[in-house]
Amino acid sequence: MHEMALMGDILNVIHEDAGKKGISKIQKVELIVGDVSNALPDALHMAFEIFKEQNKVFFEDSAALVIHREEAKAECVVCGKEYIPDQKLAFCPVCRMPSGKIISGETFQILSYEGRQ
Repeated sequence: MHEMALMGDILNVIHEDAGKKGISKIQKVELIVGDVSNALPDALHMAFEIFKEQNKVFFEDSAALVIHREEAKAECVVCGKEYIPDQKLAFCPVCRMPSGKIISGETFQILSYEGRQ
């Protein structure tokens, strides 16, 4: 489950930034996770809860992870049809060519975090 490593990296970035801003307790973390970003929201929630339990000094008891889903969209470079792919390499529903260019849904980023001193 690579989501544990992803969440660890996210929390390291937040911890470093929060330290610079004098924030000692995290209350909320918001992420944008694309449908074809290779990160599973349920696994990210589970990883967040594990890290929160292991580091009670850094997290409020009620700290929450909020994930904003980014829908996947692709455009066929052959016929120009825009469609929703079910994976990064998907067949165009019109011309059946595996020539889709992903135009959204790959994002995986920290949107924001909230905390207190």
